[in-house]
Amino acid sequence: MPRSRVTIRDVAAHAGVSHQTVSRVMNKIERVSPETRAIVEASINELGYRPNAVARSMARGRTCTLACISPNLTDFTFASIIEGAEAEIRKHDYFLVSSSAPTEEEFSLLIDELFTSRRAEGLFVINPYADGRHNLLPPEVPTVFVAARPRQRDTVSSVALDDFNVARQATQYLIELGHRQVAMVTGPMVEDCSQDRNSGYNQALKESGIDPDPNLVITGDWAATSGYQALQKLSKLSSPPTAIFAQNDRMAIGILRGAREMGINVPSELSVIGVDDMPLSSYFDPPLTTMRQDPLSIGQEAARLLIDTVEGRQTSPKHLLLQAQLIQRKSTGPYKYS
Repeated sequence: MPRSRVTIRDVAAHAGVSHQTVSRVMNKIERVSPETRAIVEASINELGYRPNAVARSMARGRTCTLACISPNLTDFTFASIIEGAEAEIRKHDYFLVSSSAPTEEEFSLLIDELFTSRRAEGLFVINPYADGRHNLLPPEVPTVFVAARPRQRDTVSSVALDDFNVARQATQYLIELGHRQVAMVTGPMVEDCSQDRNSGYNQALKESGIDPDPNLVITGDWAATSGYQALQKLSKLSSPPTAIFAQNDRMAIGILRGAREMGINVPSELSVIGVDDMPLSSYFDPPLTTMRQDPLSIGQEAARLLIDTVEGRQTSPKHLLLQAQLIQRKSTGPYKYS
């Protein structure tokens, strides 16, 4: 027969104390002597006792449930953020309910369900400015914006990639390779990360004495197809770019596909850099140079911040920006003067 689950009474018997004392130790209540606390903790470790999180939350009159709403659950970055957040909140005996809301209407319905029926105690909102969903938040619910900076910085905490510096560094790298005709394919410009990456791109050009050319900036939609279509437009210019900064890897991969079909050699005739470092980025032909972000860390930091807010340790909004790392592969190279 399988071994039965160790209970709080088993720990109490092993330590020679009451189960109420074990409960005080588990809940970090101070009315326990250091000696007794050490004995109880040794018994917990020896028996491998893990408290029942549901029972603990019921005893506290809480659900210990946090909610996460994302535009979708299939995007690699969004899914990785959720994975990081979930791993972190489990360490603190919380549960995570993750849902997708492609539209404002679905977001509103989920808010009602999560905070009325399921009594969630806190909320992660991934990509809150994809539409007007940021205006639908219950003001009394602790909330952390993920993958976006808050536009009203005094109301909601946030954790995001430092998109301005990501774009600035990527563009500077291309300029340092000798490229002066540096194009950019953006994400949807209603989104803050696209705007911040646009600002970083322009700042790098300005610092290098290059006048921005609006013809070299094409708006995409994050999909590979928009990168492919952007290259078709850029290649028709009288002075086509010798390098392209794509604001994500999928659009960069679309550019690589287009270049191959059009007979443009990468990187001899065109350098391409993306953002994300998707798992397959190093397997494309040529392997993609990119700005690596760590979505797992973004999720973990967001989870810590939300838990601190729910439990009252974080009483004012806090804003964290995480940095990216340049990963040099074979899709970029020095500009070859004709």
